[in-house]
Amino acid sequence: MIKAGIIGATGYTGAELVRILSGHRETELAGLTSQSYSGQGFGSVFPSAAGFNDLVLEPQDAGKLAERCDIIFTALPHGISMEVVQEVVNKGKRVIDLGADYRFDRIDVYEKWYKVSHKTPELAAKSVYGLPEIHREEVEKAVVIGNPGCYPTSIILGLAPLLKNHLINTDTIIADSKSGISGGGRGLNLAFHYSECNENFKAYNIGVHRHTPEIEQELGKLAGEDITVSFTPHLVPMTRGILSTVYATLTEVKTTEDLLELYDEFYNDEFFIRIHPRGQYPQTKWVYGSNFCDIGLTVDPRTNRVVVVSAIDNLVKGASGQAVQNMNILFGLPEKTGLDYVPVFP
Repeated sequence: MIKAGIIGATGYTGAELVRILSGHRETELAGLTSQSYSGQGFGSVFPSAAGFNDLVLEPQDAGKLAERCDIIFTALPHGISMEVVQEVVNKGKRVIDLGADYRFDRIDVYEKWYKVSHKTPELAAKSVYGLPEIHREEVEKAVVIGNPGCYPTSIILGLAPLLKNHLINTDTIIADSKSGISGGGRGLNLAFHYSECNENFKAYNIGVHRHTPEIEQELGKLAGEDITVSFTPHLVPMTRGILSTVYATLTEVKTTEDLLELYDEFYNDEFFIRIHPRGQYPQTKWVYGSNFCDIGLTVDPRTNRVVVVSAIDNLVKGASGQAVQNMNILFGLPEKTGLDYVPVFP
């Protein structure tokens, strides 16, 4: 059995990791930490998990936890993971960081957008961006995995076949994304109070969202050139889900059928990518609680643009489920282990 520990187990992504790993037949949860709920049973903090996981939450001691684990997940805010990850690596263990500290190829880009100095740049230089469908071979050999952000996951997977085949003008990419409230985390924030977000729909951080450079980094790798995108996130009054609608101008004449065939071929062996037929576009309800990324598209011949729609659950494929998928790769397990269940509907 793989012994796993979670540092930061009582945020939304940490709790989602506990939920998924509690049903993972090849993994045993060996320890959970929480600064806010130390000393309490996980099942008492999250009654939904009672009977499935009743581990007592521990104070944060990364080195001590790493000694009894094979893999550590860090579900901490950016800027906080760095020293924790270094402690785990010093113990000779592998780590998957669900924050932003190990997602970037260039430290200066990270520091510019996140407004913090990186304390472990040498470790960051060796980390792997953990989007399995794109970087599987690198993930297999990684010691530190920077688990992708939720918005980037939906956008990168939506555009990868087009960029890899040079079928769109990279100067014309516009990504319009909507996310559920859980994407803002579990901490108190006025913007996420019920009376503020219920029956409301808003754009935020236009042009300055911190996921922008992560999106551009990975799209640029696929295209083989530097890319600048227009990315606008929106907050939708629902609990889970991300729907991204991405627009780009085609470099040659293609039909919807042509591109659907391309996507089917590109993602042919990917269990978690589901390509929808012509005229059917993904909905967040279709992936709720699951590790799937659903993709639909159409070509608008009037404007010579392709419109790609992708849907994920921001807490699963956009965070914790993808982290477990990465863990499965690290330990040579089938990628869908612990993740092969039907989404919840309605």
